[in-house]
Amino acid sequence: MTDQIIAGFLPLTDSAILVAAKAFGFAEAEDIDLTLVRETSWANIRDRMAVGHFHAAHMLAPMPIAANLGLTPMPMKLIAPMALGLGGNAVTVSQKLARDMQAAQAFSDVDPVASGNALKVVVRARQEQSLEPLCFGVVHPYSGHNLELRYWLAASGILPDRDVEIIIVPPPLMPDALKSGRIDGFCVGEPYNSMAVDELSGEIVTVKSAIWRSSPEKVLALNADWQADHSDLTDRLIRALFRSAMWCGNVANHAELAALLARETFLGLPASLIQKGLSGNLTLAAGRDIAIDDFMIHFGRAATFPWQSHALWFYSQLVRWDLAQHDKENEAVAAGSYRPDLYRRALGPLGAILPGANAKVEGALSRPTPVGATSDSLTLGPDGFFDGAIFDPEKLDAYLKSQIPIDK
Repeated sequence: MTDQIIAGFLPLTDSAILVAAKAFGFAEAEDIDLTLVRETSWANIRDRMAVGHFHAAHMLAPMPIAANLGLTPMPMKLIAPMALGLGGNAVTVSQKLARDMQAAQAFSDVDPVASGNALKVVVRARQEQSLEPLCFGVVHPYSGHNLELRYWLAASGILPDRDVEIIIVPPPLMPDALKSGRIDGFCVGEPYNSMAVDELSGEIVTVKSAIWRSSPEKVLALNADWQADHSDLTDRLIRALFRSAMWCGNVANHAELAALLARETFLGLPASLIQKGLSGNLTLAAGRDIAIDDFMIHFGRAATFPWQSHALWFYSQLVRWDLAQHDKENEAVAAGSYRPDLYRRALGPLGAILPGANAKVEGALSRPTPVGATSDSLTLGPDGFFDGAIFDPEKLDAYLKSQIPIDK
């Protein structure tokens, strides 16, 4: 018997695991009729999950946490039993702002320290001239984009909401918002950074994988009540997506994957643009190409494991920026939004190599490191924050105190 699952997604390169699961038969092999519905904004994904249009969704990693904390317009309970890969975002600024930053302090690659310092000089100069604050676009308040952009800015000495303005813009509209001058920069997933560069309206100044290496981006989100009633189907979906992630993670398949995502049904954009994000071979600006290690990871290094320490780091940033209140109950809700138990239950029968823990200290690894796993050794990738900070989920209160801006 074939079961239908309707899943929402946004036209982004990191929707690849869901798209490939449908197109290449991984879902069908698990007796799942996977129906994918393209949406235009994360707010639409959220609302359609709330009213039951979708069983599952390609979703921003902090959104299930926000939903379970009661921060959404319509009440709902979501779980994330699987991550949909690591990395894939970048920060792009207008060509004018890029010139101003280079004039302030020249930088040549995506080093967040150098670009952050350059931006700080520009921000201070604008303040001295009584100019309007720079405006940056992010895709949703409860997004890795918003939280990581804020992290980078604050660590660079730029206080969000005081020194710069941050507004919400759906991902597909980011390049046009930059081109029109409505925003001065944005943080978004591929291929919209590469599109802005290709259209000569923007330049990439840093990337997610440089701000926080091996960091989570999107998750598979399920309605908690639906999942409870469809335990076996959940397992089959996770297995299908795991096999899809394995296929997507094979570099030999990237040209075919880019061509698939390029179809009008999915991203509707040139495969050459999509391939940049898949490979990590980005064009930062005209004539400035760079190969970025681990820019986007679909498989390996526990890229699809729903680490509860990831959930708690996002929670810490929601608290930091007054998007959520902190107490032990909310902390438990945040951690419980990610479900490694379901991931293990589904993949154990496959003999998949699974982490032995549900959480880890984030930012502690400077190189690929073997860790405890269910069978053979599992190697995790470097996971450092660019400012050298360490996030120990067992010491959340101390971390929160260290993160609050002094003059907030």
